Amino acid sequence: MRPAKRWAIPEKTEAQHDLRLAPAAISIWLGAIAGAMFGWWMALVSGALSAVAAIVVLTRFRGRDPTFRAAAVAVLVCGLVMAGPLAIRLLRAEEDAVRPLAARGETVVAGVMLIDRPRPIRGPGFAGMRAGTRSVLLAAELERVEVAGRPVRSTGRVLLIASAAGWLDLLPGQRVTATGVLAPSTQDTALTVAVVSVRGPPAEVGAAPWWQRVAETMRAGLRTACQGLSEEAAGLLPGLAIGDTGALSPRVEREFLTAGMTHLTAVSGSNVAIVCGAVLVLLRAFRLGPRFSAVAAGAALAGFVVLAGPDPSVLRAGVMGGIGLLALALGRSGSVLSALSVAVCGLVVYDPAMAVNLGFALSVLATAGLVLLAPRWAEVLTRRGVPAGLAAGLMVPLAAFVVTAPVLAGMAGRLSLVSVVANVVAAPVVAPATVLTVFATVVAVFWPGAAHVLVMLAEPEANWLIAVARHAARAPGAIVPWPGGWAGGVLAVVVLLAMWLVLRRRKSRIALAALLVVVLLVFVPPRLVAPSWPPSNWAMVTCDVGQGDAVVLATAEPGRAVVIDTGPEPGPVDECLKRLGVERIPLVIISHLHADHIGGLASVFEGRSVGAVAVGPGRAPGWAWRQVEETTRRHGIPLAELAIGQRLDWPGLAIDVLGPHYVTQRGADQQDGTAINNASVVLLARTPAGKVLLTGDVELAAQADLLENGDALRADVLKVPHHGSRYSLPQFLAAVAPRVAMVSVGAGNRYGHPAKSTLDTLAAVGALVTRTDTDGDVAVLADQGGPAVSRRRGPGP
Repeated sequence: MRPAKRWAIPEKTEAQHDLRLAPAAISIWLGAIAGAMFGWWMALVSGALSAVAAIVVLTRFRGRDPTFRAAAVAVLVCGLVMAGPLAIRLLRAEEDAVRPLAARGETVVAGVMLIDRPRPIRGPGFAGMRAGTRSVLLAAELERVEVAGRPVRSTGRVLLIASAAGWLDLLPGQRVTATGVLAPSTQDTALTVAVVSVRGPPAEVGAAPWWQRVAETMRAGLRTACQGLSEEAAGLLPGLAIGDTGALSPRVEREFLTAGMTHLTAVSGSNVAIVCGAVLVLLRAFRLGPRFSAVAAGAALAGFVVLAGPDPSVLRAGVMGGIGLLALALGRSGSVLSALSVAVCGLVVYDPAMAVNLGFALSVLATAGLVLLAPRWAEVLTRRGVPAGLAAGLMVPLAAFVVTAPVLAGMAGRLSLVSVVANVVAAPVVAPATVLTVFATVVAVFWPGAAHVLVMLAEPEANWLIAVARHAARAPGAIVPWPGGWAGGVLAVVVLLAMWLVLRRRKSRIALAALLVVVLLVFVPPRLVAPSWPPSNWAMVTCDVGQGDAVVLATAEPGRAVVIDTGPEPGPVDECLKRLGVERIPLVIISHLHADHIGGLASVFEGRSVGAVAVGPGRAPGWAWRQVEETTRRHGIPLAELAIGQRLDWPGLAIDVLGPHYVTQRGADQQDGTAINNASVVLLARTPAGKVLLTGDVELAAQADLLENGDALRADVLKVPHHGSRYSLPQFLAAVAPRVAMVSVGAGNRYGHPAKSTLDTLAAVGALVTRTDTDGDVAVLADQGGPAVSRRRGPGP
């Protein structure tokens, strides 16, 4: 029996900090950025300067260390590549024949080959349009172009914007024909020669490569295996393991962004390390040799890269992982920085567009920070008595945050202050969840039952990550506004350098610590003892849920309130109710079944007891009615219908149903948006702050019907119909004569809400107008002189 081959696992040495290839990687990266943003000639000039500098170094410092000479030779090679092939490729893209056609907005018929998976563009629901993916972005390479039947020669890259129907299921490598209108590219890269707004479905669709079909089968198997899980966990696990975020909840996505945890759903080096590490550990357990194990792990790596898709961070991690496995097969000591430098050089030459890709930049910088900074900082803590494991766990996310903060600040115009803590708390469950889900992806193809068991085992880890992100996103001051663009990035660098200089000296550290203590003592206790929101005597709150409605009416019992409408998506109404401390909801009233009023219904149930849901007589649109039915059935609560003249009573709150008078008899599928709006439930609530008229989205016809109520229509507070649209009768607003008019509207909405004419009419009748897009949550308070207003942000009461 032959002895098992020994694994040559090198000890950590200075080779892991080998910087010989780093200057070459930096030079070619910067040269590609300059060429992509300012023109091909900048790549030529940058390459020439790099080559000349390398030649000077080689001739003047001929007798220096071989390491020094190797670095100069690498810079010379990269300089020649920049000045030659890379500059020529950029030149061809800049002079592509499609660019002038795009400037004129020509209509073309284009044969393209897709080079990436479709990227869904999701939007919140509004009116009869449900939330979800309605459009997709597809990167493609042109193979043929026709303008009015005339062929045009082009091999450039284009970005297709198409409807989800027919385009969402396409795969990389497929050839299709698209008809659409050209527009100039707005991307910061010369390789994308135009944007195509596609009209209609794809034509002449070719077959995808077999490996892409296999990968899609595996992804579909994973999605099927996740169907029995909670909705949020089922959307997160595919993103966590293989970067498939198509089913990721917009709420979870937003919370991960706020908490600085979005890297968990973007496949990167950690995913590659987990997958390859699991394969190597498994093969080592069977006493297989390093060469065979490296080859097997390489095959798994190649399959994982195809499965995850050709994103820049995936390719960077894949190249680095391949170099590491090659070093293992050859029995050589590898260097992480050398592998990173080779990956940067190779990928930038392969695709110069990666040089200006923010995902690629974040991936490279984070890897460099983890290699150069995290071990040294962890060693400092270890010398001060901190256990090695804890020190590494603290310093890894801190190093990643420090090196990526300038890019994130410039890109997003804000910084997450909870990122480090959130990632430390989340870290222990990431590896097991990833391994279980990747194994489930493989198993799902031939054993769906086992795949479901594996994702069930990963569900608690996914729920933990969601909980961490949610609590971190809710932390006061989780996000700090920051200047965007290059200026914001440079400012972040300056601030980090200043903090580094301060922390280097003991006296400066003491002064900084004292300053932080003073800030905490001055600003934190008042917020904890007497929080500014909500005001103690609130009677009604209009929640800031974006372009939609959500109103909360307080009862005399603390923590108990009635909710009218729930906004366009889960999350915002839940956050509003948490801020108000609402734990019991005897009734949720849906004014009408448009998406911007029912979208957040499911999140109202999170951590609260709900007595019932009530609707009006309308049942349109049909999909929305079915969604409300399914939600109430899932939570086991009754679904009731309100009728005109009905009164609802609770301690400190009474509600009369005034409408709808206007209900169309057409079927759900035939009713238009105006008919559905006019079928809104209209309520008159009696609160300690006065009478409140809640109008849903009633338009002109329904408002005219309500005028029949005469003086009974008068109210102290008006929830302005239809987000303040121009479809408001001046006679109706005058009949209500509100002292306070509350407009629930989303910032920067594309519908022109609220209309100036409506705001002018409200001002003319003497109403104080509040807007959720500028004021945030707005509360109405009981006051001796009538209703008073408190805003969560914006001008004071």
